[in-house]
Amino acid sequence: MTTKTAETLFRPLTIKGLTLKNRIVMAPMTRTFSPKGVPGQNVADYYRRRAESDVGLILSEGTVVARPASKNHPNIPFFHGDAALAGWKTVIDAVHGAGGRMGPQIWHTGSTIADKDYNPEGIESPSGLLAPGQPRGKAMTDADIADTIAAFAQAAADAKGLGFDTVEIHGAHGYLIDEFFWAGTNERQDQWGGSTIAERSRFAVEVAKAVRAAVGPDFPILFRASQWKQQDFSVRLANSPEEMASWLQPLVDAGVDVIHASQRRFWEPEFPEIDGEKGLNFAGWAKKLTGATTISVGSVGLSGEFIAAFGGESSKPASLDNLIERMERDEFDLIAVGRALLNDPQWVTKVQKGEFDTLKEFSPAALGELV
Repeated sequence: MTTKTAETLFRPLTIKGLTLKNRIVMAPMTRTFSPKGVPGQNVADYYRRRAESDVGLILSEGTVVARPASKNHPNIPFFHGDAALAGWKTVIDAVHGAGGRMGPQIWHTGSTIADKDYNPEGIESPSGLLAPGQPRGKAMTDADIADTIAAFAQAAADAKGLGFDTVEIHGAHGYLIDEFFWAGTNERQDQWGGSTIAERSRFAVEVAKAVRAAVGPDFPILFRASQWKQQDFSVRLANSPEEMASWLQPLVDAGVDVIHASQRRFWEPEFPEIDGEKGLNFAGWAKKLTGATTISVGSVGLSGEFIAAFGGESSKPASLDNLIERMERDEFDLIAVGRALLNDPQWVTKVQKGEFDTLKEFSPAALGELV
């Protein structure tokens, strides 16, 4: 594997009051190791190991806000309640003790809940749909929506109160906020629906406004967005730069500082019909259109894309040349690394030292433990 020099990945970056030592982010990856929603010492140690190895910013696994049926697995951690918040205090103290910076990702999984341990009557989403023509759960009332917005704001306030450095709102991948964005799951005829992505963005905008009000002006807010959904990988919310701007700019105006632009493969152009097969990716277009700081993500440093990992496929280390070239021209500001960091806590230090021949192959077995 030949890989260019990686100095460009190790430039510092300041976002409001947060200074990162490098441009590498640990991507949020669902880990189901928090019984009854409470992260234990094993979770704290897992994140501490990444901080010790100089990950610039650690984003936690998805953590659920205080709403009924907001998680889709019994061992996903809460970000509410005394016991869970005490567990997260242990985590952030461990990360800070190792010189790291970290934010929780807060989410509500909406209608994706399918586990037999959950009561289908408790599932909520914009229109009671998992996907077009696939009913699941109930449509949210105005009261449900107001309570959910408040729950996101409270989780963000708690993150700041515990000492976290930032917070990320999960608005991607077919979960609740994304179900408001997607016309296929948002058939509402009230102020929370609409025929355009700009209209359907109102719920996300109100979440962002409430989070900003909860954390004050200087605390960085991240927002994860995606075109694709776990319900349908081919879905596109924005088919043109104009549509993308109408979707993302209101979020930035509402207080989002960083757009975490999720792709399955970070090197794929978002609008090749405009700028060619080597054109800007999703994060590149998000930065160009809004001026916001952006994070790119999607199968970084590995030969296979992440969806295949859930089917049991391994991946070998892959060249970082394409990534480095894009970052050298500042197409986007940060890069999130998922499975490579899940599998190898020392990935960042190995890359910085140029020890590419020591990078580990990813095995799906790593999904079953906290390495």
